[in-house]
Amino acid sequence: MKRKRVLAVVAAGLVVTVAAGLYWFQPWKLWVNETVQEALPVARTSAPLSESTAPAPKEPSIVATGELISHEHTTSGGVRILRAADGSLVLRLENLDTSNGPDLRVWLTDAPVVPGKDGWFVFDDGAHVSAGKLKGNKGSQNYTLPAGTDLARYSSVTIWCDRFDVSFGAAELAKVQA
Repeated sequence: MKRKRVLAVVAAGLVVTVAAGLYWFQPWKLWVNETVQEALPVARTSAPLSESTAPAPKEPSIVATGELISHEHTTSGGVRILRAADGSLVLRLENLDTSNGPDLRVWLTDAPVVPGKDGWFVFDDGAHVSAGKLKGNKGSQNYTLPAGTDLARYSSVTIWCDRFDVSFGAAELAKVQA
C-alpha cells in the first residue's frame, strides 16, 4: 500500500514537472512559423472627396535603418524606423526570418550590437522601449512606437525573448540624414 502511494506521488510530480516544462519552453514553437505581411504604412493628407480627387497616399520618411544579425537564433532581415505624415514613429521589420519562441518582443534599445554570444544578453542592461510582442517570426511587419519616443537615446533594435532574457537577433541603427 505504501509503495502505491509513493508511485502515485512520483507520477503526479512527474506530470506537474512535464506540464511546467511544456508551458515554460513551448517546444512546439520550434516547428511552427508565423508569417505576417503588413504593407508599408501610409497616411492620407486629407479626407478624399471622391476617388478622382483623392490625394495620393503620403509615404513616410525614413529616419533610421539597420540589418539584423544573429544572436541566440539565426536571424536576418532589415529594420527601418519611419516617421509618418502625422509625426508618429513606426518601427518596421522587413523580410524578417528568425526562429519562433516564447514571449518574443521587439525592443528599441540603447545597447551596442555585439556579434556572437557576447551580444546575447546586453539589451536589458540599459534603456529600452518595447514596441510590442513580435507579430510573426517571418515576414514584414509594423510596430508603432510610443508617443514621445526620443530616437536620439536609442541606437539598436533587438528581437528579445523576455522569457529567457536573450536576444534572438539585433540591428545597429544608422540615422538617415534628411
